[in-house]
Amino acid sequence: MAKGFFTQGVSLLTDGQVTRDGLKSALRQAGFEIVKESPAQENWAFGGATLIVPFLPEVNGYVAVDVVNQPWPDSMGDPESDSTIFAAWSMGHFGPFAFPGSLARAQEHAWAWPPAQTISKGHVGFIRLRMSYIFGARKDLPVMPAEYDPIAEMMFLSQVALALLKAPGVKCYFNPNGEVLRDDASFREVWEPCTEQQNLPLSLWANIRFFNLSETLGFMETVGNAQFEIRDVEAVFPFADYDPDDVDYYLRNVTHYLLGLEREMKSGEAIDGPGESNLSWTMEVLDQGMMDPPRRVLRLYPKSSAKAVQKALSTVGR
Repeated sequence: MAKGFFTQGVSLLTDGQVTRDGLKSALRQAGFEIVKESPAQENWAFGGATLIVPFLPEVNGYVAVDVVNQPWPDSMGDPESDSTIFAAWSMGHFGPFAFPGSLARAQEHAWAWPPAQTISKGHVGFIRLRMSYIFGARKDLPVMPAEYDPIAEMMFLSQVALALLKAPGVKCYFNPNGEVLRDDASFREVWEPCTEQQNLPLSLWANIRFFNLSETLGFMETVGNAQFEIRDVEAVFPFADYDPDDVDYYLRNVTHYLLGLEREMKSGEAIDGPGESNLSWTMEVLDQGMMDPPRRVLRLYPKSSAKAVQKALSTVGR
């Protein structure tokens, strides 16, 4: 799925009692302007009671903030039995890269905020923050402006999310595209030092997951890099030689590297491994990763482990 009507989208899970007036108050207290209000659409999947916040109005860039007092539809509907939600999902209304089961996977891999599973499972409603450049625009206008900047979008959406985390009834932040869950306190623990040091708060936007590929090999991956228009990154590594904490840090470093790269990587290229500078790892550029959600990936592993990695991956069909 590519970016379409909505270029970014994050959510907040709620107790089902949140109102548009409550959101309006939280936004204005944080200094955000509200340029338009609209009632809920006939079907909540396409929009609840909505507030429009300007991002880059000179290029028609706005954020629609809507409140839905229904649980997050994690199955994303079905073309036969639940066609309305399925249609909304296919149009990006739940996030441009949201995929069925995103909330369940975020709960399972919420290592940075352990209470996520209990708190998010108790939600009854949600708030969506959907970024677009074609709200009310002419049909011939581009979906994205010429000087498109996905990082600037994510920074702005994070600021809006921070304001709304203070609204009565909001339980936690949920990014379905990066499968991340955070409450207000754990969000700020990342956001505040990162913004002070001018670092990107990648862990708020894209999760890192950890699996045992075999008795001797670990598998870690990013989820959500498509929001920044780069590939997700997989790392396969021997437990005997690499610590998962170092691989976690490594995946973020590779993401930063890809963000600054002006070319596509190629399969077979050499790259440094975690904490190394000897080009001892290699890469595969793939259109499909090992795990859901479907996405383009860069798979990295030590050259010396190539045979063991390929054998282990073959047992899981990838």
